Amino acid sequence: MPIPSSSSTTEIESFKCKNVSSETVVFQCESDHTMETDVSMDKNKQQASSQTTKKKALLLHARREDDDRSVNLTEERLCPVAISGLYAGSRYQGTQKCGNASYEVNVELLHVDMRESTLNGYLKIKGLTSEFPELTTFFEAEIMGPKYSFHTRKWQADQKSDLLHWKKFPSFKPYIEIFSNDDFVYQQKEESDFIYMRWKETFLVPNHHVSSIHGASFAGFYYICYQRSTNQIKGFYFFRNHKDWFQELTLNHVPDRAFAKFEFR
Repeated sequence: MPIPSSSSTTEIESFKCKNVSSETVVFQCESDHTMETDVSMDKNKQQASSQTTKKKALLLHARREDDDRSVNLTEERLCPVAISGLYAGSRYQGTQKCGNASYEVNVELLHVDMRESTLNGYLKIKGLTSEFPELTTFFEAEIMGPKYSFHTRKWQADQKSDLLHWKKFPSFKPYIEIFSNDDFVYQQKEESDFIYMRWKETFLVPNHHVSSIHGASFAGFYYICYQRSTNQIKGFYFFRNHKDWFQELTLNHVPDRAFAKFEFR
């Protein structure tokens, strides 16, 4: 923020009768034959049913394998990728200075995805205006790397303002002479202690319909450097139409006793 179901087979054994003569009725029990026929038929049915079941199982198994190949839920985790003190729920507290004035600032991170080089959260500043003693904005961040370069190319920033702000971070010194080269791509190493970002406030919370406030504006953005070893965030707010181009932001991590973590499978 700038300042200002068993069916029981009762084997109905079919006793077939043959009338040999009018005086003698010979009951010929064809039960054995009938039972053999029934058993044979049952075996055939069982075999057919077993084959059908196997085919269905094979088809089902094949479908599952196909699904596993297209969406591998065991190898591809869908949870956000965080790092050190940059994680959902992480909080920072500090100040923003503008001239001789200093304002209390609180930041809460809502979502962090280092894989996509993005994060977002809330930034709350106190005492900025008499009308709004406390202002909260939602901000989104671009994390420098292959996806986002040090060149801003928006928000009224140009190469000059980029250089003037980035070089205020001592850790940026090795890149001062090369960051403007067209073929330069910053690679964030796992062991790197510094993470560079741009934070852009997008709307007020909770009333996102408010686009401007007398005595305050969020048309600018922050150049940010996060140091992992100290869990500290340093930044400079830049708004071309403001006389102070280097409004210094200093934030320290607020330790958490516990925090919630969710994974989507």
